[in-house]
Amino acid sequence: MRSQSDHIVRPGIRMNRFLFVIADFLSRPPGFYVLIVAMIACTAMVPFGLTNVITYALSVAAIVITGVVLIQGYRDTAAIHAKLDEIIVALKETRNNVVGLEHAEPEEIKAHLARLEKEAAAADQEAEHVGVSGA
Repeated sequence: MRSQSDHIVRPGIRMNRFLFVIADFLSRPPGFYVLIVAMIACTAMVPFGLTNVITYALSVAAIVITGVVLIQGYRDTAAIHAKLDEIIVALKETRNNVVGLEHAEPEEIKAHLARLEKEAAAADQEAEHVGVSGA
């Protein structure tokens, strides 16, 4: 039996899939050409006094383009994180506690970054000290 929550979650999944398909189409040349043709068609309607329709259409197009940019940025960022996580896990001398750090709270990320910067500064000082005393 399906629960009531299945009806709530499924439309969200369908909507995400739909948005990703639209974003994928509009981020490629054919999708861009469709938007250009739509804008030219809107511009051609100006002499017929359809300025409100044109304003509405161009506003919707701007919102859609913004959404496409945000979705593509999300996909790119997610792919980069997955690749970096793979590198971290593959390298034996790295610490695996940074895998998934992008899902942490901002304060936790800042604290982790501060620890890393402190460790890097200490390593730099140690390298300088060894370089000076070894010369």
